[in-house]
Amino acid sequence: MISTLYIEEAVREHPRSREICARFPHARQILCAHYGELFNRKAQHFRLQKQGPALILARKQQRFLLPAPPQYGIGGSHNYYFSHMLNCLYDCRYCFLQGMYRSANYVLFVNYEDFQQAIHAQARDLADADPYFYSGYDCDSLALDPVTRFCGEFLPLFKKLPHCRIELRTKSTQIRALLHMEPLPNCIVAFSLTPETIRRKLEHGVPSVARRLDAMEKLYRRGWQLGLRFDPLIYQQGFEHDYQALFAMIFARIPATTLHSVSLGGFRMPEKFFRTLGRLYPDEAFLAGPFVAQKGMVAYRQELETRMMDFCSAQLLSYIPHDKFFPCSNAST
Repeated sequence: MISTLYIEEAVREHPRSREICARFPHARQILCAHYGELFNRKAQHFRLQKQGPALILARKQQRFLLPAPPQYGIGGSHNYYFSHMLNCLYDCRYCFLQGMYRSANYVLFVNYEDFQQAIHAQARDLADADPYFYSGYDCDSLALDPVTRFCGEFLPLFKKLPHCRIELRTKSTQIRALLHMEPLPNCIVAFSLTPETIRRKLEHGVPSVARRLDAMEKLYRRGWQLGLRFDPLIYQQGFEHDYQALFAMIFARIPATTLHSVSLGGFRMPEKFFRTLGRLYPDEAFLAGPFVAQKGMVAYRQELETRMMDFCSAQLLSYIPHDKFFPCSNAST
């Protein structure tokens, strides 16, 4: 899967770097001074790189923990995210990462211990609160877990921090590590979902809805808490039928009692990122959809977003109680 490894000289001998290099013995290994000289350089061919991304092993120097965007809230009063990795295994045409980064290569920050120290310190400062920590903002939490060993490294920390919650946000079915662990009551495995017709058009490489439902069913039967993330909602003609069918398919197999939360949100992207996507994929019909730009952001027209949000909210609330539902529209952000 990985044919080229770039390795910062500072982490060449890090145990996690050595473990990953051993996993890909036939990969080219190229040393570099800093990941930014590769990841941030201009005139990179994103679409070509996406066909065979390299893995860059690096050390994150600062800003291990950041305040989460408002739309990430699912009940906690203190919300933070951390990114042990940059970029995603999948190729979703609506993903803001493709507009934000110049490179399609993956960056893995191997100094997990520094992230863990920052999380522990924040948790200590909020000992009387209910902090939430989100992974999966700049990557998929689980898609490369067999390589990164993320779950095995971070979930034991949260076992020691029962007043904190961690959300693992994913579109993948890489749940083997979770099935071999005791379920944590303060861990939410949150699956991002769109109707299957949209997945086939726009979510290249993402497992089918049916396969993700298989994974979700295994997890809840094992005792893990689940989350459902319908964010962003994607418009297409007949969206009512598509989303109604998706919700019926999910709740026919996943009991609402196993869910920690369900979130719903409209499409939104910085205008600069959206223009970059247009240059990357000039023939992509989705990008010519009914969008408007306002205050530097691109979103669906307000009346269309309201129509989608209202319809999907009513459908979801026929399955789940209000206290598990967290809608976020562009009108409120």
